[in-house]
Amino acid sequence: MNTSDRIGIPLIGDMIPEIDVQTTHGRIKIPNDYTGKWIVLFSHPADFTPVCTTEFVAFAKRDDQFKKLNAELVGLSIDQVFSHIKWVQWIKDHIGVEIPFPVIADDTGRVAKKLGMIHPDKETNTVRAVFLIDPKGIIRLMIYYPQEIGRQVDEILRALKALQISDEYKVALPENWPKNELIGDKVINPPPKDVKGAEERLKTAEGYDWWFTYKSLK
Repeated sequence: MNTSDRIGIPLIGDMIPEIDVQTTHGRIKIPNDYTGKWIVLFSHPADFTPVCTTEFVAFAKRDDQFKKLNAELVGLSIDQVFSHIKWVQWIKDHIGVEIPFPVIADDTGRVAKKLGMIHPDKETNTVRAVFLIDPKGIIRLMIYYPQEIGRQVDEILRALKALQISDEYKVALPENWPKNELIGDKVINPPPKDVKGAEERLKTAEGYDWWFTYKSLK
């Protein structure tokens, strides 16, 4: 795909565009039908492909964990709904895992183009995109993988938990939280806003310096 033909990718902080789509669970409207919930919207290149099958099984096995975090999974690819239905039936019959979440049948590519999901080398496929959308319909995180590499679903769960912790406590989360090599499961305090705050910070908080202090949520 030429650079001039590329579809723009939404930015973190943008509202998710309103979409009305056919899925394996009937028609849904995003974000309207999920008001008050987080949405994990993820695309896969195509049905009946090995890597996508492994991802769907992993998402399905963790569906309850996402629900405990007030999040709903929604899949998407540029396939017709009958293909989705047959594929999820195949997964249940041959692997023994039921797919509990809806899968969008974006057979025209309308939604994929709007969200910048089209694979640059294969315009009939979507990349492995993930959008974490908060209860207000705002895009909070995006992850893009090429079709050759499967995602780690536990990382998506970790990121969702981290975003919710950050929102609730107004803190930042370190690398690989809650298993960071420097501070473990502790969280990072927001930086001081003035000189006086910087001078006082290490007197009241644990840390390496005034700009790097942390605390436990336990």
